[in-house]
This record gives sequence, C-alpha cells and structure tokens, in this order.
Amino acid sequence: MRFTRPVMDIIRDRVSVRTYDGTPIEPGREALLRDFVSSGPAGPFGTRSRFELIAASPGDTDALRGLGTYGAIRDPAGFIAGAVENEGRDLEDFGYIMETVILLATDLGLGTCWLGGTFRQSRFAAALRAGERESIPAVVSVGNRAAKRRFVERLMRRGANADTRMPWEELFFRGAFDRPLSRHEAGPYAEVLEMVRLAPSASNKQPWRIVKDPAGPVFHLHLRRTQGYDRSRKGLFRMADLQRVDMGIAMCHFALTAEDLGLAGAWQTVDPCLVPRPPDTEYLVSWRGQEPLAP
Repeated sequence: MRFTRPVMDIIRDRVSVRTYDGTPIEPGREALLRDFVSSGPAGPFGTRSRFELIAASPGDTDALRGLGTYGAIRDPAGFIAGAVENEGRDLEDFGYIMETVILLATDLGLGTCWLGGTFRQSRFAAALRAGERESIPAVVSVGNRAAKRRFVERLMRRGANADTRMPWEELFFRGAFDRPLSRHEAGPYAEVLEMVRLAPSASNKQPWRIVKDPAGPVFHLHLRRTQGYDRSRKGLFRMADLQRVDMGIAMCHFALTAEDLGLAGAWQTVDPCLVPRPPDTEYLVSWRGQEPLAP
C-alpha cells in the first residue's frame, strides 16, 4: 500500500469521525478508495475479505442503532463493508485490511469511524451477497467531516476516553510480562510500537500486549482479553469477537510503520510460551525483523 505521506503522520491524524457534512465524496478520491476496496487483498494470515463502498441511504442511523453498533453516526457519504469467511485467523485478517482501507481514506482527507455490530441480516450483508460461511464483523462510516462535532459526539468521546492511550509500561515488555520495555531498548522499533499504541480498538480497550526478545528484533504479539467484554458476543446482538479484530488493527500499524521506516521483517507463528503469562492472555503471532538492534 502506497500513501502520499509518511504512515506515522496518517496514523496520528486518524480519529473516529461520527459527524459528517452529508456531501458526496469527490469523484477522484472515491475512485482511489473504490479501487483499493475492490482489490480484495489478503491479510497476513492469508484470509481474503471482500470489501465494498456502499452509498449511505435514508434511515441508516436508525438501522445501525438497531443492529447494536456503538456510536451515533450522522450524515456519512457512505459505508465500507466487508465479508470474511469464518475460518482460522479470519477476524485478524479482516481488521488488518479494513484498517489499511481506513488509513487510505484518512490520507485522502476523509473521516471514518469503526462500527462493530451484528450485520448478518443487514442491508450490508445483502449488498455484499454474504454467504452462509461468511460474517460481517464491522462496517466503517466514511465521508467528509463536518466543520464541528456535535455535542453528543464530544460527550461520547469523553466517556470512552477516546483521546487517551495506555502507557508504554502496560503494553510493551522485554523478555517477560513482568519487565516493561523502555523506548531505548526498543531501538528503531520505538516508533513502530508507538503507532501500535495509538491504534483504535473497540471501546478503546487496547487488548494488545507485545513482548520483545532481548536478543534481537523479534516481537511476540499477545491478546490480553478484557474481562467481561465478550458478553456482547453472547447476548442479543451477538457481535463478532472485536478484540481479535483489534489485534489485526495493531498488526497493520506495526507492519506498515516498519515498512515505512525500512525495517524489514515478516510475521511468523512461533509461540515463545512465556511464563508466567497474565490471565486471559493468549499468543497470536510474532514479528521477526531482519535488521539487528543496537544493544
């Protein structure tokens, strides 16, 4: 994926936008967005998702509320919806590719907002012709930002602590979960980890935990589940496992920033079996960098 400016600038610019001005997306920008959305790239685990840019229609706001999504959306130009086959690391791949789309939209000057819900019986499922073995874990609103946020949007952001992130020492570790990683110890990957720290997540829970191998540029990504958060997957709305989607978003920020900084590497699944491991924490994947880090 090629952007017009450094991906770190785009990540810092990206915020959840819930209030739009209702105008259509300019044709040139819409064409660029549609081209990438329709290209169907695979995620790092190899699962392909199908994405489509769907124009907004009357009644979308009420329909989204009925589908159990979080966030009140006003006057978007459209929605980006995606269907993925229910297999393997499907949700992580979905999160990775959808976040790439969001960063492209941000680079184009558009506003976006992740919307998690249950979309299996929605018009988005109909537009995508979702099959029986496919799910639609989330959709994304997109459009031109309104000049001013509504009061309810400002209130929601404040309630969710949307502009705050957990500190480094609670997210990144060296060799074991009881040893916080310093920015100095992260070496050239310090900016990569900072971009992961700034990644969006469902309800801003930031479930990623990353342990760096003391011997070199190897980073083990773990999912630290938020206690009680999975109740939404078992209730009336039966949402997708959004914390797995969040891990895909974190992987996207990690890989795109590393590429931008010239830090070559690849994803590998090699569980380091770290002990002790915090409760509700599960291994996902590792990044093995090719560039040596300074001691």
